[in-house]
Amino acid sequence: MIIIDKYKHTFLNIFLLFTIFIFSIGLEYSRFLDFRTEEFFSLEAKLINIYKKDNFDIYKFQGKNFDFFTKVRRVKVEINEENYKKLDSFYIIISSKNINFLEYLKGFFTTNYYLEKIETKVQNSFLNIENIILDNIRKNHTSSDIIELFDALFLAIPVNVNLREVFTDYSISHLIALSGFHLVVLSFSIYWIIYYFYSYFHQKYFPFRNKKYDIILFSIAVLFYYLLLTNIVPSLLRAFVLFCLGVFLLRSNIKILSYTTLLYTFLIVISLFPKYIFSIGFWFSTMAVFYIYLFMQYFKSMNKWLMLLFFNIWMFLIFNPVVHYFFYQTALEQFYSILLTIFFTIFYPLEIVAHIFMFANIFDGLLESFLNSKVEIYMIKTPLWLFILYIIYSFFSIFNKRAFVILNILMIGFNLYLFF
Repeated sequence: MIIIDKYKHTFLNIFLLFTIFIFSIGLEYSRFLDFRTEEFFSLEAKLINIYKKDNFDIYKFQGKNFDFFTKVRRVKVEINEENYKKLDSFYIIISSKNINFLEYLKGFFTTNYYLEKIETKVQNSFLNIENIILDNIRKNHTSSDIIELFDALFLAIPVNVNLREVFTDYSISHLIALSGFHLVVLSFSIYWIIYYFYSYFHQKYFPFRNKKYDIILFSIAVLFYYLLLTNIVPSLLRAFVLFCLGVFLLRSNIKILSYTTLLYTFLIVISLFPKYIFSIGFWFSTMAVFYIYLFMQYFKSMNKWLMLLFFNIWMFLIFNPVVHYFFYQTALEQFYSILLTIFFTIFYPLEIVAHIFMFANIFDGLLESFLNSKVEIYMIKTPLWLFILYIIYSFFSIFNKRAFVILNILMIGFNLYLFF
């Protein structure tokens, strides 16, 4: 009885999240059945990426309830015809035949039978923030690659294959994918903007209220709207849920930096959006926070300045065995990722300011040189047995220092094998 009473709230929370998960799965399955009702399914979808092949292109579309890929023949574009571009909207008819529920959740490849571009009306409303941001990026830059870079950094719009390879070759994909760091910068900026605006009204009309807590709530509301602008990117959603849980726990005088908080964050996201369990970005984002917690657990007594440098080195090395199970590109230039990650803490907020005041183009020369640089890569994959062993020791490191020592030995050994 004592054990049951002790973990009563935990059991209730898990049961509630499981109930939400079952409901979400049921809702997704209902949508799947609607999709499978007819062999030829018509919908409106947004083109979010183009993968160029030799004689055709693979288009990735984002529909209202699911994402899908389809093959489109490449034809010679006449002078008066329009090119298909990312973010264009289309009316499309696709085949729903032979697609199962798991494929529906993950995103599937299918045949298209009809494809027509839809002219979308450009709204000039002040509240149409997405178009304002896109327009701002295009006014600041002329290079298509740099435009795609900032589309990704500000709105999580996928980059083309060439840019993705550059980011993978330099091991900086984590800087481009919106996640916790970006949310921290945005929340900090939003907080101080609202702080000076709200202080006058607080002092005059609401002196009895907790000013800081009010501002945090306003910041959460703005961040939630931004999350919707990005079409709820899994890694950013994870960061947002963790941020909200942190505020709640801080308000309740409960420890924020805990593995339990991270576990609840994971369960909340999966219960609301079951399909995100298939998102590599979501898993990477969650594991990154896990390793940050491990670092804080075992190196918290280190000198702060030394910790700043060692943290970025250790995070780069500790993540390599995990990353190379999925992405095999390897290059010595990936060590630049350590310095680039530190530099990015200045670059990202600076670029936000530069875009607002319309002088972001002054960095274009440096960015183009970097994006056009070539590195010599080779392929190395983490063996399955090592990947499983590494994950096991990562988990047991929470409870046992010897497991953490073995984890670091595995980390060092793999990185020596990887680069030398």
